[in-house]
Amino acid sequence: MNFMENESPTKLRGGYYTDARLARFLTKWVFAIKPRRVLEPSCGDGIFFEVMGKVPNEQLEYVLGFEIKPSEAAKAKERGRTFLKIEPDIRTRDFLYWALIRFPSGEKFDGVLGNPPYIRYQYLDENLQNIAEAIFRYHSLPFTRHTNAWVPFVVASVSLLSPGGRLGMVLPSELLHVLHAQSLRNFLAEECERILIIDPNELWFENALQGAIILLAQKKKSRNSACKGLGIVQTKSNSFLDSDPAGIFDGVEYLNGETIEGKWLQALLSKKERELLSSIKHRKDVFRFDSLAEVDVGIVTGANNFFLVSDEVVEKFGLQNWAHPMFGRSEHVEGVIYSKASHAANRQNGLPTNFIWFGDEPIDKFPKTVRVYIESGEREGLHTRYKCRVRKPWYSVPSVYFAPVGMLKRAHEFPRLILNRAKAFTTDTAYRIKPKTISDEKLVFSFLNSLTALTAELEGRHYGGGVLELVPSEIERLLVPIVRMEKGDLEKLDDSMRSDESAEELLARQDKKILRDIGLTSSEIDIIFSAWNRLRLRRQRATEEKASKLISGTNRFQQEIVVDC
Repeated sequence: MNFMENESPTKLRGGYYTDARLARFLTKWVFAIKPRRVLEPSCGDGIFFEVMGKVPNEQLEYVLGFEIKPSEAAKAKERGRTFLKIEPDIRTRDFLYWALIRFPSGEKFDGVLGNPPYIRYQYLDENLQNIAEAIFRYHSLPFTRHTNAWVPFVVASVSLLSPGGRLGMVLPSELLHVLHAQSLRNFLAEECERILIIDPNELWFENALQGAIILLAQKKKSRNSACKGLGIVQTKSNSFLDSDPAGIFDGVEYLNGETIEGKWLQALLSKKERELLSSIKHRKDVFRFDSLAEVDVGIVTGANNFFLVSDEVVEKFGLQNWAHPMFGRSEHVEGVIYSKASHAANRQNGLPTNFIWFGDEPIDKFPKTVRVYIESGEREGLHTRYKCRVRKPWYSVPSVYFAPVGMLKRAHEFPRLILNRAKAFTTDTAYRIKPKTISDEKLVFSFLNSLTALTAELEGRHYGGGVLELVPSEIERLLVPIVRMEKGDLEKLDDSMRSDESAEELLARQDKKILRDIGLTSSEIDIIFSAWNRLRLRRQRATEEKASKLISGTNRFQQEIVVDC
């Protein structure tokens, strides 16, 4: 959990400024239609105004910019006066409220340029939260409190575009995959004639921790016009910034239909990859995860540091009667089996492997040392936290049960299932999984392959640092090929997971068994494996050098173990 007091002023304000070269590329795109009225909803220190003055457009009549910080607004105004032939209209106020009250008036702009603020919903003040929600409501879009400030910024900007108008913005790569941007993706597809994403394999903003993409969009000239679809261009460097944006926009294959109905990550696949994936879905031995198992969140304690403790804490406060085995972190389980031996090793290493479950007994029923421990939590204010204060008593954790299979919520290389032989509890850092019509062992073994890993890349999301995260609804959509197992297969896989074998080598070895058994040829396996590896490296923002080494090394490994039919 991130808290406001731990964040930098720049992050709280969402102020990551645009490079002049990037600003010029976006401006060239918008100015190609000779806009008369241009909007910059988050102008910062005015870099776009400087660039506008250097890109020819004799028809420019009005430039409107918004910046909430007075010192930056003053810089933007001065920059506009210096470089533009017209006086820019700079408003030192919030753009979203201004836009909300302007929607009914029909005020429109021929072009919108910018780099909107990246601010989490919980960091916005209550007034701005209400305004963001009202913008979604005005456009009849589903709203979620997990949204980020840039999402309503783009909704409002597209809404204020005139028919045929152009938008050029720098946005988080989250646009392609996070659930809270689904309303925006739907809105763009409904309002725009064509949508182009330029996806560089670079982090552009220092300390932003996440990748950024360029959005180029052209609004429909008529509400009845059809959307020609979505195009994505992936680049290995920023050299494209010296190209003509119109040439890139017109030279891309645009996709429609299923590819852009949900998340847009499928557009990162080649036509051959999409067609193969689509055909695999209909194989009799390939299943959606929700047909194989149920997914539930782990135990929600509201204060993990209090309820998950080491043996040392158990001994100190005499908590033995209330301590139960648990796992919930990658450091707890390196393989795909969590056994009693695994648990004993974690205890020996001093990890917090005990889940403290007090039930709903009143505090005066506990021994003195236990009461001291509960009171220590109250001195820390744990009983005032939302998840705790709604419980009576606050230390009574609900929904306590263990599942035969677990799955960590986040993964670096690929997600994996964990056979819970120790019957350990898991917190909400992991999911509890109950197989329906398949054995626990077979589900855990079959889950680890590049087809399932690829669908996890397509269905999941990632934030700063490139860690893959899946929520239950996304897990339910994963494709899992189910195959026969030999005795000892799961134990061998567990040993491989705990060895120095790379992620690429491990999946290639699993593919030989699993994807071969469902009838894929070596060339088809290679297509699926390469698609997974490329999306994984993109998520991790691997350098070109690292990517080429990994891919070439894996290809050599595959050649050694895969034999053509």
